This record gives sequence, C-alpha cells and structure tokens, in this order.
Amino acid sequence: MDFRQLESFVAIAKFKSFSKAADYLYLTQPTISSHILNLEKELNTVLINRSSKKISLTKAGEVLYDYAINIINLRERARFKLGEFKGKIVGNVEIASSTIPEQYIIPELICEFNKIYPDVTFSMLHYDSAQVVEGIINGDIDFGIVGAKIPHNQLKYVELTSDELVLVTPYNESYDSEDISITLHDLLKEKFILREQGSGTRNLLEETLRSQNIDIKQLQVIAYVENTEAIKQCIRRGLGISILSKRAIEDEIKYKLLNYIKIRDMELKRKFYFVYHSQRSPSPLEIEFQQFVCNHFIRNN
Repeated sequence: MDFRQLESFVAIAKFKSFSKAADYLYLTQPTISSHILNLEKELNTVLINRSSKKISLTKAGEVLYDYAINIINLRERARFKLGEFKGKIVGNVEIASSTIPEQYIIPELICEFNKIYPDVTFSMLHYDSAQVVEGIINGDIDFGIVGAKIPHNQLKYVELTSDELVLVTPYNESYDSEDISITLHDLLKEKFILREQGSGTRNLLEETLRSQNIDIKQLQVIAYVENTEAIKQCIRRGLGISILSKRAIEDEIKYKLLNYIKIRDMELKRKFYFVYHSQRSPSPLEIEFQQFVCNHFIRNN
C-alpha cells in the first residue's frame, strides 16, 4: 500500500468516477485502475463497487476511506512543517457556501489568508446548506459557510457572524433608511421580486411571514430571480422591491443607488456558521485555515 494507491482511492471516492479521478491526479485512467486493483489485491478485499454506472464504496472501502484520508493528511502535515521551515506553504482549500457568504464573506477571507500564504490556492463552490453538509460528510468539500445548522454528529459548527434582511427599494433622496419603516399591510401592496425556492433568504422570509399568519402567496410577485446582483439591478430600474441581506447592499447604500426600509413587527435576522468535519484528521493547511477563519471573526466582531 503506497501513497499513489491511496490518493487514487480517495479521488475515486470523492468524484465517483475513475476518469474524473484520473484528470484530478493528472494520471491516465488505466493507471488509476491499476492502483485500485493492486490495493485491493494487497488488502485482499473489494473496495469499490463497479457493478453499476454509479461508482460507490463497499463496506470495506468505507472503513478504509477515513484511514486513507488520515494517512495522506499525516504526509501533508510533514510537508507543511518542512514548508514552514523553508518559508513556503502550498496547497488548495475548498470552501462551499450559499449565495450571501459566497459573494460577501468568503472573498474577504481568502484575500486576507492569501496575504499570509500567497502560494495557497482556493476553490469556491456554490451549494445550498444541505448540499454543503452532505459534501463535507462525504469528503467532497473541506469547509462550508452556512446559514443554518443541520445537526450531525460528524460536523463541527462555529458561529461566525449575524446577518439582517431588509426591504430594499429604489433610491429616494427624500428619506433616510434609518428613520423610516413600513407595516406588513403596506408590504402586501407592493410589487415584489423574490429569490428562488430553497434560498436561505426566501426561507427566512417565509418563516417570518407564517409567524404573522401571512402566506407568501399573498405578496404581489412580479419576478423570481436567483441572483442577488440581478435583483438589485431590477430594483434600481423600478421593477419592484425585495428582501435582501443588508450585507449585499452596503455599496449601493454608500453610493446612493438603493434604499432600505425596516418592516415594523418583523425581525429578519440569522447567523452564519463555519462548518467542517469533526472526526476526520485535518491536514495542516486545513488546521491553519480553520484557526484563521475563527480568529478573523473574533477580531472583527
């Protein structure tokens, strides 16, 4: 059993594909297949189900997987320490999240981390919270930032920061956002632009409306738009109003492109969490990034 065999095995488990694993490791598919066959022969067991189009691990493969990750990470830990000794840290960090963290939280994090470790690269992935959790449990994703805790005994959640949703309108110089508010009754009279189903922003809005005995279908919806930036452009052009994260409109408020209004008797607040696997031995780079993220928010909150 050598590192090349274990790397091939982990890559196949991650991508559910021999060809994608080969591309990821810059190897040929026959080489990947040979690594797995030799590993299975050495361990005298079948590690990967090949009986259907969908690649999956056998029970023996599932047992080996965590050990393989830990062995590879132990090697990376040695490389990391040697890298520190030589003054150079390299590697790739994968981080997945939904729209608001992806656009307004993660860019700042990776820019600041890059100043410390300029040779580290990043992969930013867009998923909803449930997909982020599933990816971390399956070993497909290193880290996530999510807007809701989904309980699981293999996950560690760290609270990072809070977020407030506000009613966003076209800019009007005649009023100050901090001094004006409207009622829910007023809200039902306006043309609305909504996020897509499954969006954390929309879910929070629906839950809050239900708590006030209002069905979201009572809103006069003019458009359903998945992209926050597109929604802001529609609002600026007078198509309608929308509920958005206050973080998403900071620049527009600063440069007087949009206004926001608070809704009386409605508190639209949520928290964002940093999430990672709690029972899998992390690589040294992953440990460094975990510590950096947590310390960053301690300093800035």
